[in-house]
Amino acid sequence: MELFDDAVTAGFERAVALAARAAMPLVGRGDGDAVDAAAVDALRAALARVPVDGRVVAGEGEKDDAPMLAPGERFGSGGPAVDIVVDPVDGTRLAASGADGAMSILAAAPRGAFLDIGPAYYVDKLVGGADAAGLSLAAPVAVNLAMLAEASGCPVSALRVAVQERPRNTAVATAVVAAGAQLVPFLHGDIERALRAAQPGGDLDLLLGIGGAPEGVIEAAAVRALGGTTQVRFAPQSPGEAERSRAAGLPDGVLGLEVLCAADAVVFVSPVTPCDLGAPDPRAVRVVPPAA
Repeated sequence: MELFDDAVTAGFERAVALAARAAMPLVGRGDGDAVDAAAVDALRAALARVPVDGRVVAGEGEKDDAPMLAPGERFGSGGPAVDIVVDPVDGTRLAASGADGAMSILAAAPRGAFLDIGPAYYVDKLVGGADAAGLSLAAPVAVNLAMLAEASGCPVSALRVAVQERPRNTAVATAVVAAGAQLVPFLHGDIERALRAAQPGGDLDLLLGIGGAPEGVIEAAAVRALGGTTQVRFAPQSPGEAERSRAAGLPDGVLGLEVLCAADAVVFVSPVTPCDLGAPDPRAVRVVPPAA
C-alpha cells in the first residue's frame, strides 16, 4: 500500500526534481551558497503546491549559514498532515566543484513521525542493513564489526565501512582499520553512503562516524523504508551547540529507529550531479530525474 496518494507523491517528486534542475546551471562554478539558494527557492515554490498540510521538521543549512527551509516552516495547499526533513542540495560543495554525489532530497512521513532535533547540528551515527540489527553505538567498533561479520556470514576483512574524512572521525576510522575491515573514506555525501549501506545487496556494509544531524533523520527515514538499521547519539562539536542542545532538552544516549522515524516514510531524491545510489526499492526511495 502506498503511503501517500498519487497527487501527493507526484508533488514531492516534482519538488525535488525542480530543486535539482534549478541548481544544475550553477554546478562547477564554485559558489555553494548560490547552489543552495537556487534549490531552496525552487523547492519552496514547488512545495507550496503539494496537496498537504506540510511542516518542515529539519532542514540542512543553518550550521553553514546557508540558504535553507527553516524548521517549523509550513507549506502545501491543504490536505493530510505531513512532516518533512529536507536538504535542498546534499553535497553542496560537490555541486559547486562539479563533482559527483550532489542531490536534492526530502523525506516525508505523517505528522509527528520524525524526531525534532532542535538546535543540534551533529550526531554520531551507525547505518547498515538488516544484518546490522544487533549492533550498538555504545559498543566498540571491533565488537560491532565482529557481530556484523557473523550475521552476514563473511569475514571481517570482507566488510566495507564508510567513514567521512574529518578529524572528528579519526578514532573510528583507525578502529575500522585495526579491526581488519575495509575502510571506505569519503569527503562529502553522507546520505549517498547511508542509502548504499542500508539497502539489501548494497556495496557498503556500514556507515559510521559523526555527521550532520538533519541528514541523520533523512537517513533514518530511508533506513526504515529499506528495512535497514540505524542509531544516532547527539555529538555537539562546539560548546555553543552543546549548551543549545541541553537547553532544548535533547535526549542523551543512543537513539534507535523508532525514535528517529516512528512511522513509515518515503524518501524523494533527484540528482544534481551523477550519484551512486545503488538500486533502492522504488517504493521506499523514489529517484526522479531533474525536471526539464
